[in-house]
Amino acid sequence: MGILSGGMTVRRFRVEGTLSAGWRENLREQLVNMAFREPPNGQRGEELEGWVQIDDLLGTDFANPNAWLIQPWVVFALRVDKKTLPANLLKATVAKQCREWCEERGAERIPASEKKRLKEELEDRWYSTQLPRVSLVEVAWNVVDQVALVGTTSEKGIERVRTRFHRTFGLELHAWSPLDDLDDTLLGEDLLATTPMAGGVA
Repeated sequence: MGILSGGMTVRRFRVEGTLSAGWRENLREQLVNMAFREPPNGQRGEELEGWVQIDDLLGTDFANPNAWLIQPWVVFALRVDKKTLPANLLKATVAKQCREWCEERGAERIPASEKKRLKEELEDRWYSTQLPRVSLVEVAWNVVDQVALVGTTSEKGIERVRTRFHRTFGLELHAWSPLDDLDDTLLGEDLLATTPMAGGVA
């Protein structure tokens, strides 16, 4: 759980919105509703995403609160899966199948519809055996101070987390720094010059 141990670089956000009464059970239900779902066999190239437990990329039921609630922190991770096929090998294999199709039938060219069918059948076979590329972005949310730490500096990854966070909890993540609360610019510059950023926080 690097995000809480200080072993990784994170981005800090303010959480805007209000938690309702009974928020613990509500959060569990919301996490489960937007948890990662295993794809059907033959998943093609689209990305799949959803929440998982921070220490278990297969943990999606959030049944044990001790696995995701470390007062005052709620911790979880966004899992993103994507299957990709080697484009050059796919192209070469389809071309070979098209040549074989023409040779078997004594044809000079293969119809476009037949070429499309061969390509789709090949993709289906390859996707059915292809393992996805899996990435995780850890999130730690302090529900008392309403601050969230997101374990990535990638703008794409951050936007993905912000979007899903809002869809899950109805709350907004806004970029935040302690310097936002300082009215004196010189004081802020002095703080930056003299105080290390603990835990690699960006």
